[in-house]
Amino acid sequence: MKKLLALVLALALTVSLVALAGCGKKDKADDKTITVGASATPHAEILEQVKDAVEEKGYTLKIVVYDDYVLPNQALTDGTIDANYFQHTPYLNSYNKSNGTDLVSAGLIHYEPFGIYGNSVSNLSELKSGATILIPADDSNETRALLLLAQENLIKLPEDASAEKGVTTLDIVDNGGYDIQAVQADTVPAQLKNSKEGTIAVINGNYAIGAGLKIADALATEDAKGDAAQTYANIIAVQKGNENSEKTTVLLDALKTNAVKKYIEDTYAGAVVAIF
Repeated sequence: MKKLLALVLALALTVSLVALAGCGKKDKADDKTITVGASATPHAEILEQVKDAVEEKGYTLKIVVYDDYVLPNQALTDGTIDANYFQHTPYLNSYNKSNGTDLVSAGLIHYEPFGIYGNSVSNLSELKSGATILIPADDSNETRALLLLAQENLIKLPEDASAEKGVTTLDIVDNGGYDIQAVQADTVPAQLKNSKEGTIAVINGNYAIGAGLKIADALATEDAKGDAAQTYANIIAVQKGNENSEKTTVLLDALKTNAVKKYIEDTYAGAVVAIF
């Protein structure tokens, strides 16, 4: 009886171990699925254009849309997604530093010029003393917004201010008499829309597009001849070590084509610029 009980227990343990081993294995279908986290506009829209090209290489492209700047990096870190497409390198570096992560850029895809937009302001020369200026609050985008305001001589920053070093509202040498408010990046368009007349805002390209704003209507944009295009190019980010994986290579090859470049030119009218 004891031998029979021992045999039953041994068989039960074997079955349990096999089941546990199975739980640890990744579904084979996942090996042929490239899951990419992206902002809705323009990133997910651009990714939609390459599904067929990815499929031709034997993979399925799955796009997961996020509406903030934190969750896509969390998902990439924990392996929920294979890559993400929503950010530029300065933001990625800032995220890594703050969170102790090791995510890296696998390639540059496009550049979104920052623009200054106004509520009942048709020219920056009309801006009145004490006017509110809304800017995005996260580290790299705050730097970018302040550099644009300095470019337009609305404020003064330290002489050595740069994207690499980063600046915040605390570094402003002279605010020009304006009320500069740093707010959550994705809320800037809505806050501008609901602001009092005479307010202006510096808005990220994708959020401007999502809000129906056109770069042609911006009161000012970043100097395209500067280093902003390279510094703030939106990237495909992956976990360190996956920069040259087959999935990453297939994704980048599908994106870096003349067809995608033409789609970007035709669709975004200068609000998004291909950089490959």
